[in-house]
Amino acid sequence: RESLIEQLTTHLTTTPSALKQNNLTLHRSTLHEHTLTLSRLRSSISESRQRANLLSTVRSDISSYHSANPETAEADYMLDERSRLDRSHGVADSVLSQAYAVNEQFGVQREMLGNVQRRIVGAVGKVPGINGLIGRIGAKKRRDGFIMAGFVAFCMLVFLYFM
Repeated sequence: RESLIEQLTTHLTTTPSALKQNNLTLHRSTLHEHTLTLSRLRSSISESRQRANLLSTVRSDISSYHSANPETAEADYMLDERSRLDRSHGVADSVLSQAYAVNEQFGVQREMLGNVQRRIVGAVGKVPGINGLIGRIGAKKRRDGFIMAGFVAFCMLVFLYFM
């Protein structure tokens, strides 16, 4: 690109033109942007390589230390295993505490529903005629249930007959 810009510059000096000047400016700005991008990419690549080299040397140092001291490697493994067990115990304790909280909430709801039922029974006992009305509603539900059961049985028999 630099040679192209030099050629354009020399050509522009010999025959001046606004279009050529515009093209030259465009090429210079593009070259500048690409140069900046290239330098950023090179620096990020070198940083990545340095980081990878550092990590590999640290890993090799750790592995050489463990191979030189098998007792410490085993002790480290046991400590790691203990920390994993402690974390799993913590999770189990958390789940159990949530279960106990849910159980307590169920007890509170059961007690509240029992209170509501006692109030309704008390109100039914105080107002005359409601007991009979509730009994008739229950009888009507039973009658409707028998009618629905008979209808379903009839439909099944007709279905089986025509199969």
